[in-house]
Amino acid sequence: MELSPDESYYYLWSQRLDWAYYSKGPGVALAIKLGTLLFGPTELGVRLLSPFLALGTSLLIFWLTNRLYGLTAGLWATVLVNSLPIFNVGATVMTIDPLSIFFWVAALCAFWLALERAHKLSGWWLVSGLLVGAGFLCKYTNAFQILSMLLVLLVVRRHRPHLWRGGVFLLLIGFSPGLIPPLLWNVSHAWVTANHLLDRGGLTNSAGWQPFDILTYLLMHFGVYSPFIFLGMTIAAGAAIKAARNHFRPLFLLCFAAPIILFYFGLSLKQVGEVNWTAPGFVTLGILTAGYWSERISLSVAAQRWSFAAVILSLGMTVALLCSDLLRSAGVPWPYALDPGTRLRGWKSAATELDAVRKKFERDHPELGPVFLIANKYGTAAALAFYLPDKRTEGPAHPPIYTPESQDITNQFAFWPRYDEHLLPEGEPLPRMQEKLEFTEEAGINPFMGRTALFITDDVSPDGISPKSPHEVERGFGRFARLGDIVIERHDEKIRVLRIFACYRYKGLDL
Repeated sequence: MELSPDESYYYLWSQRLDWAYYSKGPGVALAIKLGTLLFGPTELGVRLLSPFLALGTSLLIFWLTNRLYGLTAGLWATVLVNSLPIFNVGATVMTIDPLSIFFWVAALCAFWLALERAHKLSGWWLVSGLLVGAGFLCKYTNAFQILSMLLVLLVVRRHRPHLWRGGVFLLLIGFSPGLIPPLLWNVSHAWVTANHLLDRGGLTNSAGWQPFDILTYLLMHFGVYSPFIFLGMTIAAGAAIKAARNHFRPLFLLCFAAPIILFYFGLSLKQVGEVNWTAPGFVTLGILTAGYWSERISLSVAAQRWSFAAVILSLGMTVALLCSDLLRSAGVPWPYALDPGTRLRGWKSAATELDAVRKKFERDHPELGPVFLIANKYGTAAALAFYLPDKRTEGPAHPPIYTPESQDITNQFAFWPRYDEHLLPEGEPLPRMQEKLEFTEEAGINPFMGRTALFITDDVSPDGISPKSPHEVERGFGRFARLGDIVIERHDEKIRVLRIFACYRYKGLDL
């Protein structure tokens, strides 16, 4: 499978290492950097750590569930998690989620060991904090674990003294290094990550509450966790709430599942979020589910049949998601427009054709000189850039393909060299303001002025009808003309249409 746009985007991060990035910490960039150092800029290099992280997560889940509920439950928990469509996608592609889940489960195990040795101050408190901090550098939602750990100590009387003893102090000391890189980066970048997170959660949206959106969010979870397994998790959670009054194990797991799940389901009343945001909580809930159902499987034939049916259905959904062409080969009609796997197909062919279009355009118009490339959004730019045969860059740290110029900061491309950026005569970026001297863009030099670009947009329906007009790009050039379309087909069906425009004589947007 080809890289998804997000994977290609994170690959660009890994080639431009920083303390943090617009939306996330440096964890995923460092993971991809390691893989590509070993196996080069390939799909294998980018995704190298994903299956190993999934293996590590599975072993940790088995260890903890076995410790809490016994060997049978440990085996069921491992099988259950590895049958989930969302887990298997994370075990295949390299995004922030396989890293986040691994460190979440590792921190959960370390904290359990810290509580087991509660009679003395052990190093597991520090290890727990370090693992939460490592997860935080991959995905900021991992910070929920600090809240969950404090919640366990607050509600369990025998562990409450640790709130003012050395254990919590070691926990926070271990977590604090994970705060430093994002803080350093955001201090020098106007706290754009905080604004981004508020916007992603719908908290900056002026629209009112949408109570029915929570149903949409619930149905999304039924899909990615498989209907039977998600229902089994819901039943187990309900039983655990009752049992938590008298038993520590379900209370412990609920404290790590409920806060993050309830938080994002609450946000869905404002705006439907991404289904992977709640994944750490549901992994924890999966351990509880295995413990609950393993007891019933040993006593009830009906529970056995239900459990086997749930796992088989979930595995079938996983195969259908990752290998959807098997269904098409069997005669099952599944439009690519409704197939999530389409995001991982067609980019290499599209980039190869785009490279040919660019070279032909330059041969046909030698007087215009080399052209540069602009894509309509960051995912399209990153995916095409990864597979371009001729990755031309205009200078150090420049991406092979730019995104449209804008005053809004919406992704990491805004912090890399841009085609609308003015430079000092020495080629350094133009400072916007100093203590006693202000610089305007007129004082700088833009080497892209008067040049020609090709604008590529995939904001086109597969039938090629009604693309959005690219006004933000068109207004920055003297003339704008459509060149044609790149159409990528698979099994006689269009899966991607890219529309290409020639943009002549760049002049910049009028203020």
